[in-house]
Amino acid sequence: MSPSAAHATPTPCRVPSARGAEHRLPAAGIGLLLALVLAAVAGSSVAREPAEPRPVVPRGPLLPAEQAMVALFQAAAPSVAYITTEVVNSAGFLGAEVARGAGSGFVWDTAGHVVTNNHVVEGAAHVFVQLDAGEAMEARVIGASPEYDLAVVKLLHPPRDLHPIGLGTSGDLRIGQSVYAIGNPYGLQRTLTHGIVSALDRELPTSYEREIAGVIQTDAAVNPGNSGGPLLDSAGRLVGVNTAIRSESGSSAGIGFAIPVDLVNRVVPSLISRGRAPLPGIGITPVRPDLVEQAGIAGVVIAEVRRGTPAAQAGLKPMNPKTGNLGDVIVGVNGKRIEALSSFVAELGRIGVDGTAELTVVRDDKERRVRVKVIEVGR
Repeated sequence: MSPSAAHATPTPCRVPSARGAEHRLPAAGIGLLLALVLAAVAGSSVAREPAEPRPVVPRGPLLPAEQAMVALFQAAAPSVAYITTEVVNSAGFLGAEVARGAGSGFVWDTAGHVVTNNHVVEGAAHVFVQLDAGEAMEARVIGASPEYDLAVVKLLHPPRDLHPIGLGTSGDLRIGQSVYAIGNPYGLQRTLTHGIVSALDRELPTSYEREIAGVIQTDAAVNPGNSGGPLLDSAGRLVGVNTAIRSESGSSAGIGFAIPVDLVNRVVPSLISRGRAPLPGIGITPVRPDLVEQAGIAGVVIAEVRRGTPAAQAGLKPMNPKTGNLGDVIVGVNGKRIEALSSFVAELGRIGVDGTAELTVVRDDKERRVRVKVIEVGR
């Protein structure tokens, strides 16, 4: 057999193209195609029998747990808001560029105040709130607190049938109890997820070197767009405001965080009446925490004690840069060890303005305790 015959290709079959050219297909391919066509023709000639939709199998009532969850959602959903924002960014010679965002919130009162996270509406030129299946209503930000990541917007034309959400308390929450999140993850409105309280007393860093104390951790699915929405207990009461997740992918990994409602109930009235939240303090200016950390010091080093403040009345002494004397270093509040400025501020937040804090301070390697009143300080 000649080399050319040994490597001969299958006999081609010419199929004209639409333009008169020729495409070559293997004979085996033609055979397979014919078999498929014949099978399809044979299938179409099979005798058909009459058929009707199958009857639905009746079911009994929902399980008690299901009934409770359905009732909870139906009662709370009218109070949950879908919030959209428009942020105008300068684009140089190209003019203004409008960026859009979305989040969740809930109706606070019948006057048209809606609570959400500060990061949902921060920098927004326009805010719109949608309730139920109604149209989006324009609102404006009337109060915001980056320190607590809370904000209040007010509907410009609030409807008469607003449904304020029912308030609970976060003070008696137990790890393991059921909680429910309602919000608008990825813009999917009125989404209900269910989980448990996974942990309590977490700390959540915000701005201004502050942390929110007493944060609730939950495994209820919380995703982008849930921010600002309510976390409810099994009685349908607000126990927290969903605000953050911990996830490498950016989606729910079963670790969500909610601002406790007891804190929300202290901050929101101030945002409504004053536009800002009270910031607790004792009248000191601390040394920058990064410098304190670099020096290997645990606690709050005082840079300045302002005259007439509780800190001055308690005799606290600041650091002396000339001599290098540290003065008083705050290492505890009400018996809790303080490692850094953020934890000190968090403890003052727990106590609240007009409360009393017992400070543990160290001066010249000697530890003592002093009592100071917590006052409101400016930013």
